[in-house]
Amino acid sequence: RFQVFYISAGVCIVVSLEIKADAHVRGYVGEKIKLKCTFRSTSSVTDKLTIDWTYRPPSSSRTESIFHYQSFQYPTTAGTFRDRISWVGDVYKGDASISISDPTIRDNGTFSCAVKNPPDVHHNIPLTELTVTERGFGTMLSSVALLSILVFIPSAAVVVLLLVRMGRKSAGLKKRGKSGYKKSSIEVSDDTDQDEDGCMARLCVRCAECLDSDSEEIY
Repeated sequence: RFQVFYISAGVCIVVSLEIKADAHVRGYVGEKIKLKCTFRSTSSVTDKLTIDWTYRPPSSSRTESIFHYQSFQYPTTAGTFRDRISWVGDVYKGDASISISDPTIRDNGTFSCAVKNPPDVHHNIPLTELTVTERGFGTMLSSVALLSILVFIPSAAVVVLLLVRMGRKSAGLKKRGKSGYKKSSIEVSDDTDQDEDGCMARLCVRCAECLDSDSEEIY
């Protein structure tokens, strides 16, 4: 937004300060909530820059100051938001955001963010509607379901693949046993070695028997 001012000498000064904030923010009881606010100024940031956050309860015209910034942070020390407002912004990056700790349903309402950076002092004032609710069973259930999808389903798929592979291997072995498949060269070699060892053993036994019989004939 641009504001144009005229001075007596006939020279005009254009002052620009634009502020943006989320129109709607949803949070859950007990979980920290960030209220985002950004600004853009044609002037450099100095120690004269000020930021003011205000709060208005639902169905009420009464507003209260909950945070003030000018070189230092000044969160409110009284009221509903006492000791629960934190500064999370950075003025040199055009960030004027704050956060609310331990939010409750009573924090529902309208928040406004106002920034002044002299000579830029005229600007729009964006409003943010905050809605705080209890995190329901349905939300927790959806989180558990997501965890199951990411962890358990891939594991189950691996197990199924292993079972299928083992089943195919077992079926192949049974089929070979029924059809009398031809042994490989390695298996034939192993069997041949075993037969040769058996023959040698039997030959040795026969030789020993012959020697014993010859000895008995001499005596």
